[in-house]
Amino acid sequence: MSQTIMIHDLIEAVKDEVIGWRRYLHKYPELSFQEEKTAQFVYETLQTFGDLEISRPTKTSIMARLIGQQPGKVIALRADMDALPIEEENNFEFVSRYPGVMHGCGHDGHTAMLLGVAKILTQLKDQIKGEVRFLFQHAEELPPGGAQEMVEAGVLDGVDMIIGAHLSSNLPLGKIGLSYGPAMAGADTFKITVVGKGGHASQPELAIDPITIGTQVVSNLQHIVSRYQDAQETLVISVTQFHGGSAINVIPSKVTIGGSVRSFNPEIRENIPNFIERILKGITEAHGATYEFDYQFGYAPTINDKEITQLMDETVCERFGEESREIIKPIMGSEDFSAYQKAVPGSYVQIGARNEEKGIIYPHHHPKFTIDEQALQYGVKLFVHGTFKMLNLTY
Repeated sequence: MSQTIMIHDLIEAVKDEVIGWRRYLHKYPELSFQEEKTAQFVYETLQTFGDLEISRPTKTSIMARLIGQQPGKVIALRADMDALPIEEENNFEFVSRYPGVMHGCGHDGHTAMLLGVAKILTQLKDQIKGEVRFLFQHAEELPPGGAQEMVEAGVLDGVDMIIGAHLSSNLPLGKIGLSYGPAMAGADTFKITVVGKGGHASQPELAIDPITIGTQVVSNLQHIVSRYQDAQETLVISVTQFHGGSAINVIPSKVTIGGSVRSFNPEIRENIPNFIERILKGITEAHGATYEFDYQFGYAPTINDKEITQLMDETVCERFGEESREIIKPIMGSEDFSAYQKAVPGSYVQIGARNEEKGIIYPHHHPKFTIDEQALQYGVKLFVHGTFKMLNLTY
């Protein structure tokens, strides 16, 4: 029996288990930094495979190491495990049992896929030259995120490269999305307080109106995108909060403004707080107001290594056919997979999980989000064959 046929048979054999694991995890979702039962389930499941060195890098994460018979490269495969604070509106049998918590982003599927990959590769240990590390990560959804904690815990020590994947509601079942270079944006946040002088609405001349000043700030922030940057650079600044006032006939003493910044270029990203504060300082001074400004850098941009992405591209074409390959534009959403890529080269791919014929059409973080479970098989196959490709093993 050829190695390719053996892998195909092993993937088929684990298919129903992967779906079962996904459904179990979907029923019992846990929020970021609270994935204790999820981590225990993963730990106990991995123990049944044998030949793995299993550890807990953090309280709610798991790392399993599969060390081959001969030395070689070390590749890490990552899945995230946390759920979201959303009340689920699906009605299938394995709907969330926890009110206000659901797997609304596919992390249940990611975890199930990586369990399937671990089971298959342990059965192929004799064929492994090098090492495969399976990283089951906590808290992707909540900055500062679990990836950075795992890096600090040493999970990438000695690792040559890392691969991650996301089940995508934007891609139809059967498609695998690849991005060369920028894949997902960096996500940062800001909070501004404009401090004026309160007064009666009938006598604005005796007040310093933070609302009118704040609206000028909001308007001028868009100049950063349209006038401060190269038009070919991708940058989004969204003001998402504006709070001020409690009575219709009172000018408040202050307003608060909050928002999100998305970017790919590291240099631009570093300059954004300076641009915002320059605008803020100029406008408030012009009107006799003051300000408070807080800027928080969140997840860095996810930038795919071109050589590793090329190997994943070859894997897709060889194992799924060129019709499955989709080169996709960078996504303005963010991912803490970037924390791994700052330590070692890596690539992050998208696996199509949308199926309009089945009504599987809802976006990530929607109360009716779900996946076509056939996509799990694509993920398992991609990771298994991708692992052999990355380790330069022929079969």
